[in-house]
Formats: sequence, structure tokens, C-alpha cells
Amino acid sequence: MSILLSKNLKQKQGVNLTPSLKKSIDLLQLSRFELIKKIDKEISKNPFLEKKEDINISEDFNLSDFNFEIESKASLRESLINQLNDFHLSKKEIRISKIIIGCIDESGELKENIEQIEEISNFIFNANEIENNLKNIIHKLTPYGVGYRNHKECVKIQIDNNKNIKENQRKLINDILSNEKLDDINEINKTILKKGYSEKDFKAAIEQIKNCDLSPGLNYKKTDYIEADLKISYIDKNIKVNFNEHNFPIIKLDHELIDSVKNELKTNKNKQILQKINDAKWLLTSVKKRNDTVQKVGEYICLKQISFFQDNPLKIKPLSNKEIANEIGVHPSTVSRILRYKYIDTPKGILPLKSLLVSSVSKTRDISATQLMKLIKDIVSSEKKPKSDKSIAIELNKRGFSLARRTISKYRKKNNIPSSRYR
Repeated sequence: MSILLSKNLKQKQGVNLTPSLKKSIDLLQLSRFELIKKIDKEISKNPFLEKKEDINISEDFNLSDFNFEIESKASLRESLINQLNDFHLSKKEIRISKIIIGCIDESGELKENIEQIEEISNFIFNANEIENNLKNIIHKLTPYGVGYRNHKECVKIQIDNNKNIKENQRKLINDILSNEKLDDINEINKTILKKGYSEKDFKAAIEQIKNCDLSPGLNYKKTDYIEADLKISYIDKNIKVNFNEHNFPIIKLDHELIDSVKNELKTNKNKQILQKINDAKWLLTSVKKRNDTVQKVGEYICLKQISFFQDNPLKIKPLSNKEIANEIGVHPSTVSRILRYKYIDTPKGILPLKSLLVSSVSKTRDISATQLMKLIKDIVSSEKKPKSDKSIAIELNKRGFSLARRTISKYRKKNNIPSSRYR
């Protein structure tokens, strides 16, 4: 046996993360106020940058009044935990409540499902205990609506806790929310009218639904400093998404200083000064690109969810990072960074952009969790002989959904439908 030493040439493609690219990525994922803070810091350090003084800043608005180190999520969480003292809870109930509250984001949404929370607790608490705690304790905390898992549940929590709504109107609203034909507001209307309600009753109920806050956590008093990056406006009944220029600093280069310095640099080279000029130019370009990209993402999301914003407040379509990335020509990881801590001012209040994305439970067809639950319910209600989860999966897969048995089992349980053995 011998060892042969030889030279081989190989070609391979690779991506190098340059310092400039890394800075651009970091800039992209900053929240609005983090970006404003960074801009102010760069202006104070870089003499070639200056801020235009004619920007529209209200007299009572001062960035120095805000503590950027405070996380909105922490403030909301602190409030929710403090409210637990108002209930006569056992130590076990307090522990479950704190675990659930730890899974609620700054908008008030419960980001983990019951099974995941069960796992987070190291299976000390079972799914039924967690579900009961969520409904009977967390959903009673203010701001009403926190702990919601979907927008329909968010509305229901607020309606159930609103003492100003009469019982008959509350029943009507719950009938609308529980209607299986959520995609068609006209079909819901026909169903409601058959139950003896008037057109006026229906319109009043829909108005109550529209008035509900879909991000109740953002209304917590300690998080008033959150300001949306984007704003929706209506022009001739068409949705228009604009970048929110209010209180956003407009920066520019000090060209007079740059020209005078460049003349001096012809005779006396200075790398540090040249770097400062390049940094100033980079910041201007990168901030504009960041804001334009955020707007592109917002425009596409709103285009996809136009029904949600207009005629049907209960409908939201499946939408993923990958779909947005393909549409605007960027990598899915870029979209993920864009969505981080970005908010949009909508007719339904200020919402996190990421809350308008709903994952499809199928890889082959777009179908939201709510839509899948409805399909499972339809199959079960029409069955002559109880079908197993595997049989339901096979039936749906014939329609092109490509779903696993465990997926059917998961959403059947969420529908509170017993297994075939007990049906």
C-alpha cells in the first residue's frame, strides 16, 4: 500500500459575508425606534452626515423621553403576571398561568400551541389543565383578547368580556364567529337572517367585530411608544400602503464639507476620513433600501389579505415567508428579518406585520389551520361509519393536500372531536 501525493484544482461556489453586507442585514432587522436611535448615533459620530430640520416632528415628541432598552413584551408580561394576584389561584394554577404568559408575544398572541406548552412544562401539566387555565384565567386578563391563538378567538374573547354588549347581540356575534362559511360574508348573512335576525342586527354585529383590536397587547399603556413603519390608506376604495414618514429623521450628506475635505485629501491622504465619507454614503443608501423593502413586503401582504381588511374581518389567507420572498425577489431569511419588530397601522389598529402571515398546514396546497379544521368537521359530520384519522388523511390526500395522520389527529383534537373509537 502506498500514499500518493498530487495536486488537484477544483472550482466551487461560495458566499462570503462582507462587513458591508453584514451591516446591511443588521440594519434590516432593526425596529423603527432602534433604527432612529442608530441614525442619531451615526450623525453624532460622523461629521459628513446631517439631519434635515424641516421634518414633521410634533412639539411634544422627544426621542429622549423613550427608554429603548425596555421591551414591550416584558412590560405586558409584567402586567399580566401582576393581575394573577386578583384571582384566588392555587400554586399549580399560578405556575401554569406564568408558563402561558411567557408564551405570549408583545401583540398579545399566544405563539405556542397547547401541545408545545405542555412540552415546555416538561409534561408536569397536561393539555386539558393548560387549556382550562387559558380559557378561564388568561382570557379574563386585561387588555381583553390577550392569549388568543387566531383572530377569531381574539374577537370572541373581547366580545365575551365586553359588558356593554347586550346578551342577544353577543349571541348573534358568536353565531357569526362559529359559522363554518367564514370565507363568504354574504352566506353568513343569509344564514343569520334565516334565524330571525334583521339586516340591521347583522350589520351592527359586524361593526362590533370590526371594532375589536386584533393586537390587544400593543394597547398596554407602557407600550404607547410603538409607532408603525407602514400605514394603510384608502384611495377610491383601493388599499394603498405607505411608509410612515411621521417623526422619521431625514438625513443627508454635508456636500460642502465633503468637497472641501476631498480637495485636502488630494495632497494629504487620510484613510479614516475617507472611511467616514463612505460610511455616511452607505447609511443613506441602506436606510432608503431598508424602508423601500419593508414597504414592498407590506404592500404584498396587504394585497394578499385584502379581504381581511375590507369586506370580511374574519378571513385571512395562508401566506409564508417563501411566497413573499419569491414575489419581491429576496431570500426568505431576508423576509424573516424584515418582519421582525415591524408594525403596520391598519383600520383594525396597529398590527405586527408577522401577525398577517398564516402558515399553510399543507405543503402542496394553501390551507390554513381554520380551513383544515372545517374540512375535518365536514367529513366527520357526513360520515356513515366513524372514520379513523388515517382514513380522513387518505380522503383529503386524494384531493391533493398531502397531510400526515398526526396532522389530522392534531386538528381533530383542536376541533374537540373525539376519536373514531368514541364517536
